[in-house]
Amino acid sequence: MTTLGIIGAGHIGSQIARKAVQLGHEVVISNSRGPETLAGLVAELGPRARAATVQEAAEAADVAVVTIPFKNYRDVPPGPLAGKVVIDTNNYYWERDGHIPALDNGEATTSGLLQEHLPGSKVAKGFNHLPAADITGTGTPAGTANRRALATASDHADAAEVVTRLYDEFGFDTVNIGPLSESWRVERDRPAYGVRQNAAELTANLAKAQRLP
Repeated sequence: MTTLGIIGAGHIGSQIARKAVQLGHEVVISNSRGPETLAGLVAELGPRARAATVQEAAEAADVAVVTIPFKNYRDVPPGPLAGKVVIDTNNYYWERDGHIPALDNGEATTSGLLQEHLPGSKVAKGFNHLPAADITGTGTPAGTANRRALATASDHADAAEVVTRLYDEFGFDTVNIGPLSESWRVERDRPAYGVRQNAAELTANLAKAQRLP
């Protein structure tokens, strides 16, 4: 059993929470508006879940999940996440986040910027390239023919392994892209983004990706 500290309770965060409690994990979930606004979600999730502040969720986490609008990534508290694996689900939407030149120019990745902000943590990309509803709706047991695959990337092998184990529990195979510097391959507007694919198809789509549109 793992305690997931989820920072962000939107579509992706709430779906990860639903699947995690179903699998027997504990969830501490937070958002920017305060734990009182999560009463309905926590009631739905049941006794394995509780609402908290962002700081409290980070402190409670064995593994943290950051799933917030990317423009707010600097609001994630580095201190309580030091030494922990942090799964980054974020995607850059300049229409929402404002233009970030390092991303526009292909000089950085969303996960790489989060890693810079959390130097004491081990950031891994995860759960960023599928519709939120598919997190609970499309997983299948290991060994299933044509099992859906998801990508991860990290500068830390043990962090990528945490995501791999969680993916398998959730019902997905894993394709490891490599370091965070390669995580752009699964970001928005690339061939692997938002489509259902098995491991071979995902590997092929990652290879097709171009750095800039």
